Amino acid sequence: MNRTQVVEQLPALRRYARVLTGDAWAADDLVQDTLERACSKWLLWRTGSDLRAWLFTLMHNLYLNQLRTQPPQPHLDVDELHDSLQASAGLGDDALDLERCLQRLPPEQRAVLLLVTLEDMDYGDTARILGIPVGTVMSRLSRARSRLRLLMERAPATTAPAPDAPTGQPTALRRLK
Repeated sequence: MNRTQVVEQLPALRRYARVLTGDAWAADDLVQDTLERACSKWLLWRTGSDLRAWLFTLMHNLYLNQLRTQPPQPHLDVDELHDSLQASAGLGDDALDLERCLQRLPPEQRAVLLLVTLEDMDYGDTARILGIPVGTVMSRLSRARSRLRLLMERAPATTAPAPDAPTGQPTALRRLK
């Protein structure tokens, strides 16, 4: 393992950590912890094996350890606060909805979904990283996709006047595929 090989994996590690944790600061800390663990355990990496999968395995295990050791955080439901928050209109609304919905998935489903879809890993690599059977990967992926689709359909809709609605009366738009 050389420095260049590890540096090439940084964007993917950061991307995965950012969505896994839902927080930029926590993601940076997780990437840093992963790199520190990789440096201290580099003798465990087998030359010729998949460095990317090894680094993601380290990151996933560190993340699970952090979840176990942290006190439970109070859950803030953004949907309950929707009316009291000022909405920002813009192109990023769908991305914000997606990120919010991803954070509402169970962690084990979110991890599988991110590795397969965002990081384009095959089921076998995902199974090795998470330490689960391939069949479990496929099952969790299916449930995660279904749950995410349901959450996105329930996400707060943008309002815009309908073609036949009188001016000044917003109509909720429905998200379609």
